[in-house]
Amino acid sequence: MAKTASGSRSVPPLAIRAQLRWDVVRPLITAIAPQRTIEVGVGQGAMGARIAAMSAQSYVAYEIDETSYRQAKARIEPVGGEVHQTTLAEGAPAPADLLCAFEVLEHIEDDAAALAEWSTFVSPGGHILISVPANPARFGPMDRHAGHFRRYSPSGLQALAERVGLVDAQPKLYGSPLGYGLEAVRNRIDAKKLREADALSAETLTAASGRTFQFDHHSWKSALATAGTFPFKYLQRVVPGGIGLVLSARKPVR
Repeated sequence: MAKTASGSRSVPPLAIRAQLRWDVVRPLITAIAPQRTIEVGVGQGAMGARIAAMSAQSYVAYEIDETSYRQAKARIEPVGGEVHQTTLAEGAPAPADLLCAFEVLEHIEDDAAALAEWSTFVSPGGHILISVPANPARFGPMDRHAGHFRRYSPSGLQALAERVGLVDAQPKLYGSPLGYGLEAVRNRIDAKKLREADALSAETLTAASGRTFQFDHHSWKSALATAGTFPFKYLQRVVPGGIGLVLSARKPVR
C-alpha cells in the first residue's frame, strides 16, 4: 500500500515545467482518488513519487531508460510504489483505476495505437490522465531534440481520445505565460545541440529527454526554481493559452 508523503523535502524537486504541470494534475488526481495507479514512462520519478503517495492500494510504474529507471526506483519505492524497467505491455499489470502518462504520447509514432493499448490496462469506469506539448505550430528544435513526433491542439487531443473509445475527454492548457519564455530558451539551446548531435536516433533522444533540465536532489537551485515558479502556477490559471496540455478521460463502463 502506498504511503503518504509529507513535507516539501520528502518528495523529489520538480523541474520548472513539471511544477506548472503538477499544479493542474494534482487536483485531478485528488478528485479521482485512485486505489490502483499505473504510470507509463515515469522518467526519473519526481511526479511519480507524489502520485504513488496519493494511490491508496498500489502504484506501478514503467520506464525503459536505465538511468531514469534507477533514479525513479530510488525515489518511488520509499513511498510504497513499484518501478519496473520494461514496457507496459511486457509488464502486463492488472488493470488500474488510473493510468498516467506524462510527456510520453508525443514520442510515439502511432499515438492512437498507444493510447488504445493503454486503455486496455484501465478498469471500466477508470481514468486516463496524460500530458503532451501543446500547439502544433510551436513545433521546433526543442521538440526535435526531445524525439517528439508532434504537438497537439486541445481539440485534436480530445478527438484522439474519443477515437480510441474514451469518454468525458477534457483537455486543459497550462504554462502561460512562463512556458513561452522557457521554450524560447530551450529552442535556442536545443538548436545548437541538434547541430552537434545530428546522428543520434529518435530513440536515444527520447530516452535522454526524461533527464533533461531535471533536479537530482534538493539544492539552492531547485529552491530558487520553486520560489520563482510559485506565482506563475497561479498566473497560468487566468492567462489564456499555454505550452502544454493535460487531458483527463475515462474508460466507459460496458
